[in-house]
Amino acid sequence: MSADRPFVSVLVPCRNERRYIASCLDSILATDYPPDRFEVLVVDGRSDDGTRDVVESYTARHRLVRLLDNAKRITPTALNIGIREAAGEIVVRMDAHVFYPPEYIPGLVAALEETGADNVGGVLVTRPADTRPTARAIAVALSHPFGVGNSYFRIGVRERRWVDTIAFFCCRRELFDRVGMFDEELVRHQDGEFNARLIKRGGRILLSPDVASYYYARGTLRQVARMYFQYGYFKPLVARKLGRIMTVRQMIPPLFVVSLLGTGLLAVWLPAAGALCAGIGGAYATAVLTCSGLAARRHGTRCAAVLAVVFPLLHFSYGLGFIRRLLEFVALRRPRARAVAELPLSR
Repeated sequence: MSADRPFVSVLVPCRNERRYIASCLDSILATDYPPDRFEVLVVDGRSDDGTRDVVESYTARHRLVRLLDNAKRITPTALNIGIREAAGEIVVRMDAHVFYPPEYIPGLVAALEETGADNVGGVLVTRPADTRPTARAIAVALSHPFGVGNSYFRIGVRERRWVDTIAFFCCRRELFDRVGMFDEELVRHQDGEFNARLIKRGGRILLSPDVASYYYARGTLRQVARMYFQYGYFKPLVARKLGRIMTVRQMIPPLFVVSLLGTGLLAVWLPAAGALCAGIGGAYATAVLTCSGLAARRHGTRCAAVLAVVFPLLHFSYGLGFIRRLLEFVALRRPRARAVAELPLSR
């Protein structure tokens, strides 16, 4: 009986997602979860591209869809607004840039109830924004171990496993009373900080391969570089708040960039440093070309050629963002406020 199922509040933070919001909402409304046991709260960051008009057309036709206003226009604020308005005992975050199969909500709720996990997520399958080689290469890089390391929700797993973070979340509403809300200083990586705080307090996070969603990656190199620079930029702030680095993988890109730039500068005075710089750069270039070449078998030579550009773009953008934030910590007691209103709210 549907009355026996827990009531679920679905939160959809968004800003300027006109291209994707309709298909996202259609996929959520097509869920196998009983329609009288969930609500959809779309928290819009004052979109100016027509997104709100699309959402309002859904609120007019579907009583379970509500539109909430996010005046600050950033993701953590949107999530906190949605959590405070949520009527459900279970809260699920679902981003506008993603398509969800019918079993997504039921699968997460079942995993949450069966395992005793505090937070549950599924695998994020990355799809290209369009059919161009650049878009396809970006999608490949964002789900490749060389591109994103051991980020299991991106590269996938074969069986359920406990992890340090997940793409979105499915948890009981009371978890936020116990752990706290999302940190609104973190325009990016607020989910990672929340999950680290949860684990620090003895919580457990489960990744279930039986549940998947389909994320449409950014379509241009500029968009991806900007996004990964932002990811790297906010990581030191998260580490400072937590008092530690969350995972080793977060340090690899900035350490690589520092080692390459550092040895390159030292080469002016120390010939040995030049040889070391060449060795580091050569080893990295070999890895890039090898991974890109292997991808050609499945994705074609044009995609592989672009992939050889996308891999370094991810690593250097993230590394430089991380380094810039560290330098701001050193130069300023409090880093200057950065313009955040124009950032997309989805991944």
